[in-house]
Amino acid sequence: MQTTGASLKQRALRALVRQAHHPRGVVGWAIGRMFAHRPSNRRRNTWAVSLLDVRPTDRVLEIGFGPGLAIRELAGRATQGHVFGIDHSQAMVRQATRRNAAAVRAGRVHLTHASVERLPSFGDPLDAILAVNSVGFWPDPVQRLRELRRLLRPAGRIALVSQPRCPGATRDTTTRAAQELQDLLTQAGFTHLRVETLELDPPVACVLADNPTGLPS
Repeated sequence: MQTTGASLKQRALRALVRQAHHPRGVVGWAIGRMFAHRPSNRRRNTWAVSLLDVRPTDRVLEIGFGPGLAIRELAGRATQGHVFGIDHSQAMVRQATRRNAAAVRAGRVHLTHASVERLPSFGDPLDAILAVNSVGFWPDPVQRLRELRRLLRPAGRIALVSQPRCPGATRDTTTRAAQELQDLLTQAGFTHLRVETLELDPPVACVLADNPTGLPS
């Protein structure tokens, strides 16, 4: 019976992890609400947006926006620009749309059910791109970053954020995650990399980089 109980707990944990990665249905909706109201998530997203130095007329994209916390922060800064977002969870698109309803109605926020490997068109070049805790789930992340670089104007900015959620994660885990993100950005042709850290438990790393003049090869 103990073995059966342990097996049930493991299956339940795996199901929750799957929902966290790709929220679906009622459970996915509940997880999104939990993420939206967790103080550390709110602080992490506000901090990440502040590092991007978004200007009023900027065109900004967030990949994997979840319940839409960072989208709301971005829209509050790009007041004369446009904020785009893609997420592979329809549940999160609905939740983020409700959270940003006024900006969506005003045509300043555009949220799409899409994946990073099948990007929709965003029209004119983007000024900045944000991805929070999502790069680890991208297929062929270097290729994805090269594609994103093509969407940025010369000197456009990108911010990749990682707060490791594996059991027992520490400051060292965050440091390794930041180095991995730096390596990916370098391989994709980005320059002027720098790392910022937010002191949560575990710490959050944000790797920022610029798109140099010219298209990636």
